[in-house]
Amino acid sequence: MAGDIFVDGWKATPYWWDLAPRPEWPEISIPDQVDVAIVGSGYAGMSCALHLARAGRNVLILEAKEPGHGASSRSGGMAGSGLKLSYTDLKAKYGRQAAVDMIHETERSLEFFEEFLAGEQIQCQYQKVGRFIGAHAPSDYEAMARRIEEVKAEVGIDTGYMIPRSEQHSEIKTDVYHGGQVRLAGGGLHPAVYHQEFLERVKAAGVPIAAYSPVTGISREGSSFSVTTTRGTVKAKHVAVMTNGYTPAAAQDLRRRLVPVGSYIIATEDLGEERITELFPNHRMIADTKNILYYYRPSPDRKRVIFGGRAKTRDVETAESGRILHQFMCGIFPELQDVKVTHSWTGNVAFAFDKLPHTGERHGIHYALACNGSGVVKQTYLGMKAALKIMGDPEGKTAFDQLEFTTIPFYDGNPWFLPIVQRWYQWQDARAR
Repeated sequence: MAGDIFVDGWKATPYWWDLAPRPEWPEISIPDQVDVAIVGSGYAGMSCALHLARAGRNVLILEAKEPGHGASSRSGGMAGSGLKLSYTDLKAKYGRQAAVDMIHETERSLEFFEEFLAGEQIQCQYQKVGRFIGAHAPSDYEAMARRIEEVKAEVGIDTGYMIPRSEQHSEIKTDVYHGGQVRLAGGGLHPAVYHQEFLERVKAAGVPIAAYSPVTGISREGSSFSVTTTRGTVKAKHVAVMTNGYTPAAAQDLRRRLVPVGSYIIATEDLGEERITELFPNHRMIADTKNILYYYRPSPDRKRVIFGGRAKTRDVETAESGRILHQFMCGIFPELQDVKVTHSWTGNVAFAFDKLPHTGERHGIHYALACNGSGVVKQTYLGMKAALKIMGDPEGKTAFDQLEFTTIPFYDGNPWFLPIVQRWYQWQDARAR
């Protein structure tokens, strides 16, 4: 039964919402016309809106629910500069120079993010603790060590250092990994507080947000667009879609290039700082090298474990996912077997078929999409870049502009193939051990 591992009164909403509940939003009238209509009020949409508004553009954000309802207030709150593809893979697929450019772009995104937090004086419990990536297999450890040296030699960036299995308790109190890599850049934050603080800056810039206004249609009308919602229609010179794992059918051309994936997270009861420090001596963000990876961390107050992953090959209710993730967590930390769960929740991330972020313009519609599970930094950065693109500023160019935003035949945005792919990845993960 669910009660076996859950506290009484456990919540199926994000732990983050306890401190930063989703705002009740006043209903506003849809204006007749704006310079830019932005679909989505997550980090990317708000970043795009903020930079446009401060440059004097008349901007409207359209949101299907309340601001920040999606991944921006649901994620693990891990902030880093990495990509899903390694430099080695990027070089093999796109050539050395393009690979170098993409790695440098991701480093710039983290620099921008940290400068943005400081410049805006955003207090979101950001802690620059870095990350530990556990090696699922000995071959993964060797591959990570080779990649560190390759990136240092060819890109000129020191991405971290290796910790052998014999010393990994200095990073994490578990024996399940075969050593791992420490990345000193980045860290963790409270994602819902970040969104809340970001939202205050957007409001102060004069950007109206039409909440509870799902977009049902986007059509071209000469040199402008007509954007239809359930509450009215607005004409816009430019449209930007920033909806990632929640992209609607109204943006079907973009929706069919994204694979939305439900990610599941739990928060444990309060374990106290001393016990958390025993588990995470340096309080780093944690991930691993599996295809179906786990990601986990201490809560910002260093009293709980926040643990995430893909619970099953199909989407499940949060009571079931909570029990499964608790099992996964105890496989890493057996001493947590009797620890209970206070929150179990889910939210969508979105992958591109090439596992890389995408920003640009298709048929006149701008976008910043496909965070591939790492959106805190990249969506903040790419939303800004999209704003520059809309304004015709050459500084809007990124290393990802060159990428073809591909899809597959007959795919409409409903990822029916996910269970098959996940079973294949699970088999590969089991085989690698």
